[in-house]
Amino acid sequence: MSSTPANNDDDTPKDPLSEMLANLMGGQGIEGFDPAELAKAAGLPSDPNALAQMFAQVQAMMNNSSDTPVNWDMARDAARKAAAGDDPSVSAVQSREVDEALRLAEMWLDPFTELAATGIIGRAWSRAEWVEETLGTWQRLTEPVANSIAFAISGAMNEQLPEEMKSMMGGAASMMQNIGGALFGLQLGAAVGALAKEVVGSTDIGIPLADLQMALLPANVKAFGEGLEVPEQEIRLFLALREAAHARLFVQVPWLRGHLLGTIESYARGIHIDMSRIEDLAHNLDPANPEAMQAALSEGVFMPARTPEQDAALAKLETALALVEGWVDEVTFEAAANLPSAAAIRETIRRRRATGGPAEHAFGSLVGLELRPRRLREASALWASLKEQRGIAGRDAIWAHPDLLPTSADLDDAAGFGARRDASEASESDVDAALAKLLDGGFDDVPPAEGPDSGEAGGSEEPGTSGEGTGTDK
Repeated sequence: MSSTPANNDDDTPKDPLSEMLANLMGGQGIEGFDPAELAKAAGLPSDPNALAQMFAQVQAMMNNSSDTPVNWDMARDAARKAAAGDDPSVSAVQSREVDEALRLAEMWLDPFTELAATGIIGRAWSRAEWVEETLGTWQRLTEPVANSIAFAISGAMNEQLPEEMKSMMGGAASMMQNIGGALFGLQLGAAVGALAKEVVGSTDIGIPLADLQMALLPANVKAFGEGLEVPEQEIRLFLALREAAHARLFVQVPWLRGHLLGTIESYARGIHIDMSRIEDLAHNLDPANPEAMQAALSEGVFMPARTPEQDAALAKLETALALVEGWVDEVTFEAAANLPSAAAIRETIRRRRATGGPAEHAFGSLVGLELRPRRLREASALWASLKEQRGIAGRDAIWAHPDLLPTSADLDDAAGFGARRDASEASESDVDAALAKLLDGGFDDVPPAEGPDSGEAGGSEEPGTSGEGTGTDK
């Protein structure tokens, strides 16, 4: 009789990751444990095949070295695989159509904004190309939370290892950290790959994911138009107008890209994984009680509560995103006046941006941040009001400095923003004029104010010239 532990299928080798999890659970194994619930808690796909592929990649990662807790090569591979389904290469005809649409869009925009054309050559991307061009920015935005998750998982899992296992594994902490980073990298890759199936350009979610680029994804442009009953050429041109307007804003307003990405990075750096939640989950998991385990896992162990500082940063970011999207929305609609279906396409995009697609929600669950301009309509109304009051040049001058941008409170009263800004600028002009006069010595010529004692302050008088004694001889 063999000494090998019994297995339901003697021909199937024991999965190393399952063995590790079994040891972490005190040797009880994971019978009765629903992997889909673990996937739900971690934000991973619930499809068994997708999970199997993920864990196979994790096991491969354990033999790889990386300078950071997150294996970004694995994230790239996961993103490309997620985007690969039905992703034909861009044809020469599609490249020409996109190039012509973006060139025409630049000409149509010229009369409606003071921001000059960028000179960037437009490109047509496949979904895989979008992944390659934007993954560096995704890495920059998510690395802080990725590191936090990796270290949290490393610490929590290392705490649960039996003492005898710690002595045998030695470098287990580093391995666990790599596992945590790999899981996050796979999550990020899956989310980015899913986004690649939804976005229509390089700036589709309101931030410049690819620096100094202007591109459309022909496959997604076609999918966007399904059900709209609008000619594809009109849809392509309207989306090209939006892409070109975004490009002008991010290129001609040099501080804007860093402002948006920096705000997101600051938010992400404030994310700290609640170690106690992970430790409680590890302590309380009971394979014999699947219902209790499902209840614990459904809470989601990787989603920490936001701090007040993060709430403030999020409000600032949402306002900035709304202002960007509102400006693009308003300028694009003006430039698209010759398109018969411009209003219908505009409304479709507004609703799409306000609600977000499944992939945007997946990214939001990954980092606790959804990049949606919730107040797009108010922002668009504000830019329209500014144009009426100040003209195109006066409207676009607001982008000169971040301190000039409207606030969330200004969006509450878009029509009154121009009057408030005019009053503020007039007050600042008065102060500046007074300061300049003071520095030039202009106040030195002002005569002293007269008062009861002004005669004494004027100096001595000649004898006999005093009023005293005159008129007293009478």
